Amino acid sequence: MHRSGNNNSGTTTPLSAGASGKRGRGRAGVTGGGANNTAFKAADVTPAAARRKKQKVAEKQIPDKVTAMLPESAIYTQLLEFEARVDAALARKKLDIQEVVRSPPPVQRILRMYVFNTFASQSCQDPNNPYQQQSGGHAREPPSWTLRIMGRILESDGSEQDGGNSSSTKPNPVLPKFSSFFKRITIQLDPNLFPDDHTIVWEAVRASNHVEGFEIKRKGDQEFVANIKLEMDYTPERFKLSAPLAEILGVEVDTRPHIIAALWQYIKGKKLQNPTDPTLINCDPALQKILGDERIKFASVSARLNQHLSPPQPIHLEHRIKLSGSMPASNACYDLSVNVPAPLLKEMSAFLMNIEKHRDIDLYDDLITSSIRKINEHRRRRAFFLGFSHSPVDFINGLIASQSRDLKSAVGNASRNAEKERRSDFYNQPWVEDAVIRYLNRRPAKASEGGGNT
Repeated sequence: MHRSGNNNSGTTTPLSAGASGKRGRGRAGVTGGGANNTAFKAADVTPAAARRKKQKVAEKQIPDKVTAMLPESAIYTQLLEFEARVDAALARKKLDIQEVVRSPPPVQRILRMYVFNTFASQSCQDPNNPYQQQSGGHAREPPSWTLRIMGRILESDGSEQDGGNSSSTKPNPVLPKFSSFFKRITIQLDPNLFPDDHTIVWEAVRASNHVEGFEIKRKGDQEFVANIKLEMDYTPERFKLSAPLAEILGVEVDTRPHIIAALWQYIKGKKLQNPTDPTLINCDPALQKILGDERIKFASVSARLNQHLSPPQPIHLEHRIKLSGSMPASNACYDLSVNVPAPLLKEMSAFLMNIEKHRDIDLYDDLITSSIRKINEHRRRRAFFLGFSHSPVDFINGLIASQSRDLKSAVGNASRNAEKERRSDFYNQPWVEDAVIRYLNRRPAKASEGGGNT
């Protein structure tokens, strides 16, 4: 029974090395295991990082005995207080940056888009023989054209750095790429000229990465009009308002939170809130045309607005593929208003990643902790030898008595006092009579067991 109890307690809770051997086989082992189990569970509740931090903070403090001996240690204490204030300030800034990174405020910028085409080996370049070169007689490439759609975010001041030539300006690697602002781009060519592949579709969900622009190359020597449809990818998602809703709110396309906030401002401005029940809205004729009832709860307004919200209309462009004149041909420029992340968002994320590591700080903290341990050890040694130098006899007697108490505690007899047990007063205590009765009651049982065995 005792052996199985020790095994169970050993598997459920990790006992310390000092408590595993001298606690006894049965009773002491069970009580010791219960105490350690409670301590183990309490330690599991506290995160390991928090326990380690608390331990480091305690070890970084200079003991009071050392402070009394070295008044100069007050400077180190002041540095610890200053470090605590810096850590508190960093913690507040870290929370602010985390909030910005979690929901970054959008910054409105201008996306300038260029649509143009180039051509090669057209008949206008060699009217006598479009497919053969006059010199050498080598066959040249058949006539072809290339449609290019590209764009970039303008600088904050909206200025052009290259006079409108988009090919000579390097894109800013910090800003999003051109294709990241669209979820689908559809290009319709002339089905009579290109019956097999007259529709080209690019979708963001199928793209592996974003690009700075698109290029479509086809063989042909006839001019035509290409239709381009651009579907914007709004973050957060935007909706187009119906005509009645857009009339009372004064906006045509916006996000759902902004639409509901604008509608609430309209209700407050018109004083349509029911005075007896603030959750009810008394709709005026214009609002009743949208929501459908004379009185409605404001909590159900969002569901009623679904039928008045639709995806924004895509952007339609027409580009004529020209195969003569100067290149690039039909160069057109369009400006779109888009939202881009905060300029310092990547730097904020990098700062959060770096501040979590604390490699250098942890290294110096360990060095400080080790130094303070050495100082405290030197203080103990100094006190030891100083006590011996003042009164060697008393110091040795006290040391022997202390070691005797430690020896009794290690053996398990710390509660016994041989000097008191030698006195008669020790056996005049109230517990002695009860102990004697229990001792005498146990003796006949042992005697009978011994007689039966013989």
